[in-house]
Amino acid sequence: MKAGKHALSIPVTVLVLAVGLAGCAAGDPQFTVDTPAGFWAGLWHGLISLIGLILSLFTDVAFYEADNTGWWYDAGFLLGIVIISGSGGAGGTRASHKRRAQVHDREWDEVGRKVEAKLENKLREWAEAAPDDDWEEIEIKVSAKLKRELRKWADEP
Repeated sequence: MKAGKHALSIPVTVLVLAVGLAGCAAGDPQFTVDTPAGFWAGLWHGLISLIGLILSLFTDVAFYEADNTGWWYDAGFLLGIVIISGSGGAGGTRASHKRRAQVHDREWDEVGRKVEAKLENKLREWAEAAPDDDWEEIEIKVSAKLKRELRKWADEP
């Protein structure tokens, strides 16, 4: 029963926020040719641009103020979009590459462990089928060599 309350509260919260932000969206009658939207209005409209864009699909709310000061409004609008995008430059890109590399390394480690386990099982079955006791030593050497070769192969570009 608690899950139902939370499941309903999320859409209601989103709807209330969207309606509230729509009141601050571009296309406000306070902006005219005589009193155009400036940098700060552009910044705000950039910050809420995604919501404004979605609302503009279903209502007459605009996501970009037509009556603006030009370059200053555009600069604020673009800065707002950059802020909400969260990247803002190469720092985010480096972090993103690092995360992908870590995930890639973990995936290869997991694949390597699975392949090693399968090979060890096959070698063990093979060794148990043979009457010679030297197989345990051979299995250790082969397993170590396979691990080295698999890791070397996985690290190749």
